[in-house]
Amino acid sequence: MKIGAIKKVLRGVKSGHVSVTQAMDTLKNLPFEDLHFAMVDHHRSLRTGYPEVIYCQGKTNRQIAMIFEKLLKRNKNIMGTRASRDVYEAVKKTAPDAVYHEAARIASVDREKIKKSKGVIAVITAGTSDIPVAEEAAVTAEKLGNEVVRVYDVGVAGIHRLFAGMDRINRAGVLIVVAGMEGALASVVGGLVDKPVIAVPTSVGYGASFGGLAALLAMLNSCASGVGVVNIDNGFGAGFLASKINKLANGRKK
Repeated sequence: MKIGAIKKVLRGVKSGHVSVTQAMDTLKNLPFEDLHFAMVDHHRSLRTGYPEVIYCQGKTNRQIAMIFEKLLKRNKNIMGTRASRDVYEAVKKTAPDAVYHEAARIASVDREKIKKSKGVIAVITAGTSDIPVAEEAAVTAEKLGNEVVRVYDVGVAGIHRLFAGMDRINRAGVLIVVAGMEGALASVVGGLVDKPVIAVPTSVGYGASFGGLAALLAMLNSCASGVGVVNIDNGFGAGFLASKINKLANGRKK
């Protein structure tokens, strides 16, 4: 629920068009709604500018569909991350207008167009295998109202590919760098730009990469200034953070 909706209820009570009982029925579940298996946070859009995002992994299809249904009663746009196609099909029974972003593994309902921020976010990957995590970041940023440019498969094994994409990279005000293996790309990019870099280690790599731990430690120990790091495979977290930075930089809150 947005601030405008609450003001409308309060104005209705003040004018006498809405009874106190009706207002209470509207507002009683505003902070959260207890579904027994989940506490659905209806207050989140008021606090953060975007409704609660559903992490689908580990939940049953029925649980996810029910959470979508409850959130959509108070919000126009909802997103579920780590969603399989089966999850999407379950959500579609509740919301026929749901869309599935297969590469990003995101199911979304988009009933209200979000005004785009002025700035640009660039999402860069070391390899093609990093694209699923990168797409989670890119689609998240787009859903939050940002223009996103993608520069994929430009890792340090062929550094000339990165240099070829610098025109697109330099357009951006925030950069998300997604890399597995040894995770070196974040440091390279961080040393070439004057913009904040959000590094995302991925679990891509052979045995000694330890499921992304090697890339995580390399990024945390980056000698390049202005590089921040999110958790392994956390494309959503990177996309959300990049959106916040971009909107602050362009002087606009949702």
